[in-house]
Amino acid sequence: QVQLVESGGGLVQAGESLRLSCATSGHIYSNYAMAWFRQAPGKEREFVAAISWTVGSTYDAESVRGRFTISRDNVKNTMYLQMNTLKPEDTAVYYCAVLRYWGSKEGADVYTWGQGTQVTVSS
Repeated sequence: QVQLVESGGGLVQAGESLRLSCATSGHIYSNYAMAWFRQAPGKEREFVAAISWTVGSTYDAESVRGRFTISRDNVKNTMYLQMNTLKPEDTAVYYCAVLRYWGSKEGADVYTWGQGTQVTVSS
């Protein structure tokens, strides 16, 4: 069973940066993807970005392209989300997840969720 623990959330001003971390334990199958999702108050959970645990390929949502970067450290078994030029609309709880299918952006395809970390961006 894979376990995921997020950290790094907080309160920042618009234009600032944050880096989220997701520490993993347990076996991640090579055909799975690691991903970040987020859920803003009153909105559905949405896909942010994903990365192949083995080869490091990535894909992301258009809303964060050019501002957010997903990466992983296989030695530390940790995934990261570097968030730059944050906007108030980025305010949400950010979740680390394991996706069953490479290329998926669907919450229904998530195998395991982390507990979430709050990111708040003030204007």
